[in-house]
Amino acid sequence: MGNDSALLQSLIYTAQRAGGAIMAVYATDFTVRDKADASPVTAADEAAEKIILADLAAIAPGVPVVAEEAVAAGKVPAILGTSSAERFFLVDPLDGTREFISHRDEFTVNVALIEGGEAVLGVVFAPARRELYWGDVRLGRAGHIDADPDGTMPSMGTAISARHRPPGGLTAVASRSHRTPETDALLANYPVKEFRSIGSSLKFCLVAAGEADIYPRIGTTMEWDTAAGHAVLVAAGGRVTGLGGEPFTYGKPGFRNGDFIAWGRE
Repeated sequence: MGNDSALLQSLIYTAQRAGGAIMAVYATDFTVRDKADASPVTAADEAAEKIILADLAAIAPGVPVVAEEAVAAGKVPAILGTSSAERFFLVDPLDGTREFISHRDEFTVNVALIEGGEAVLGVVFAPARRELYWGDVRLGRAGHIDADPDGTMPSMGTAISARHRPPGGLTAVASRSHRTPETDALLANYPVKEFRSIGSSLKFCLVAAGEADIYPRIGTTMEWDTAAGHAVLVAAGGRVTGLGGEPFTYGKPGFRNGDFIAWGRE
């Protein structure tokens, strides 16, 4: 696949192109359908995923791709329990579909590379905000780019870094669409002084950029929901664990996550 720097740039370009397809649908009177699990899907999800899958096949031929809409259609790579599970991509072409449907600008494109159960590269692009976050865990580098959803390759932008916990209290972020009483009960155990609600994987990115300190999630998510943001946060100096501090890994049965907490720096 070449070196990680070239691969990361290719993933950024791919996310931008997918974002352009999403924004083309966003500007129309699009329809919404329900998938088998009752979650919503639009033509934007499908158009973005088609672009990403085609690009990844060219960028990294032979590397399995686990993508949300493909999995929903029953197309699941046979990677679990095989040597191929050491390296695969996780793709969520449109995270925050409910935000997209409601014409809030918090939806994202997410592409991550998994190796040995860990998210090692991640790209999160919010096309309506023209903001892109990237992270390279092995180099310990993460950044923010003012990026257009037109596929024009930008510079790598500015570096971002998670912050140490401020003495005056924590800023917490949680899901706009999936906040629960259990989440509030968990946060009651910490000195939270400010709370922000936002959709999609942008929650990881706010912690990575030093704008928040803690993001808890109680309830089921899928691995493609979290992998790209996880990589960005870890590359920026933060961490993601289970509620008991256990490692949060990828390649689990059904690609289903348990509860987790994302933190800034210790």
